[in-house]
Amino acid sequence: MHDIRYDEVHDEFVVTNPFAQAILVFRGAADGNEPPIRIIQGPSTQMGAADRVEIDPIHDEIYIPGGNRVLVFPRKANGDVAPIRVIKGPDTKLRGGTAMAVDPVHNLLVVGTGGSAKRGPDGLGALLVYNRTDNGNVKPMRIIKGPKSGIIRINQMVIYSPRKFIVATQPGEGDMMEPEGVYVGVWSLDDNGDVPPLWRINANAKTAMKKARGVTLDPKNKEMILADMRLNSVLTYYFPEMF
Repeated sequence: MHDIRYDEVHDEFVVTNPFAQAILVFRGAADGNEPPIRIIQGPSTQMGAADRVEIDPIHDEIYIPGGNRVLVFPRKANGDVAPIRVIKGPDTKLRGGTAMAVDPVHNLLVVGTGGSAKRGPDGLGALLVYNRTDNGNVKPMRIIKGPKSGIIRINQMVIYSPRKFIVATQPGEGDMMEPEGVYVGVWSLDDNGDVPPLWRINANAKTAMKKARGVTLDPKNKEMILADMRLNSVLTYYFPEMF
């Protein structure tokens, strides 16, 4: 299981199971050998290997990025349920969609894509911004990509809606234990094109970061919390500028 989200509005945990091609929903107070309260699974879901997940508790939706598409399900879906929307097609620019984040306040959806510098400029990853309600073969509203962005591939991300920030991990080349160019970057949801991050925390001896993977925010304490896959550790940074 490579992703988990807590829905504080409904007090539920949402977890993906890529091997079972399923989305599992548990009570917030679940403990021990307790079954999920809902499971989204079956051929009608079009899911494939569900790796990452995002939730929108305001609009009651669950999102699954999967390579060249994004699937959207009702939050209360249970069983072999078809998605209510699917973003897919050549105009979407979706290729290797690995992570995503939803901004329910500004009705935006951001997908991070994988890539490799070994494939040349066209093989680099990107941040793709869509309307939250987009469906079908739609073009992104904005694309953040290029050498100034420093993006090779995006792993996980989070949106801070009050200031319209995208916070994303850039772990570098996937086949290297400690690649160059690893960082956590912060962009505006209004950015477009080859735009450098507004803030960038690089992997080095001072930051202790080696290969950034997961990220979340603690606005109350003005902190960014990072999971590092090389260190197998959780790192916490004081980041008052963002808040």
